[in-house]
Amino acid sequence: MFGKKAPQADTAGQVSADPGFLIDVQQISKIYNEGRENEVRALDNVSLAVENGEFLCILGQSGSGKSTLMNILGCLDIPTYGTYHLNGQAVSDMKPSVLSGIRNREIGFIFQGFNLIPALTALENVELPLIYRGMGREERRRLAVDALVSVGLEKRMDHRPGEMSGGQQQRVAIARAVAAKPPIIMADEPTGNLDSASGKEIMEQLKVLNAQGTSVILITHDNHLALMAKRIVTLQDGRIISDEPVREEGGA
Repeated sequence: MFGKKAPQADTAGQVSADPGFLIDVQQISKIYNEGRENEVRALDNVSLAVENGEFLCILGQSGSGKSTLMNILGCLDIPTYGTYHLNGQAVSDMKPSVLSGIRNREIGFIFQGFNLIPALTALENVELPLIYRGMGREERRRLAVDALVSVGLEKRMDHRPGEMSGGQQQRVAIARAVAAKPPIIMADEPTGNLDSASGKEIMEQLKVLNAQGTSVILITHDNHLALMAKRIVTLQDGRIISDEPVREEGGA
């Protein structure tokens, strides 16, 4: 395990959550069609701990389990077995309605396909999740403007997605993810639909966010992209096969 030691089992054999970890996943499995001939173990006994402020990459090819793990870490799904504590809260057995509230407060998502609403301007796209949080118009407008300025789109606020380049659209998606200042940004193949120059620009944006204290979790199949993180967790066949820090250039 990279970083702090993993939480230890208590005398009853149960793993206790460490409040020092932002994310604490212990022995989780996600099983489809359990007990049947066509049973699929998308995740198989995975344990992972992430500290506040990390830039972590979950690396794996198609079918490795990385998307399933992202869905669980992002509170979009729950494991079949095992425990997940997010900021000390046991979220692995929560109801979907409760998970939705936690997800809205704790996690900002950036997807490969941008997921912007074509009929809305950049500013309106960034404001939309803040409306769902019940924020007043003045506060959400201020946060949305600040977020767009932070990604260099102060002159594009009134533009709709179809009037922007792919890189600009992805920066709108980043602004939308960070506007409410969640502690975690989860980026799922964020450069997959971009040219190399735009992709590099987006990764630099993620590095800036991390330097400002936001925890970033990058999900990708791209080994080169993974090296821009500070730690790489590699999945294969639903299991973690390596968990290593990324060496700085010129390091030993």
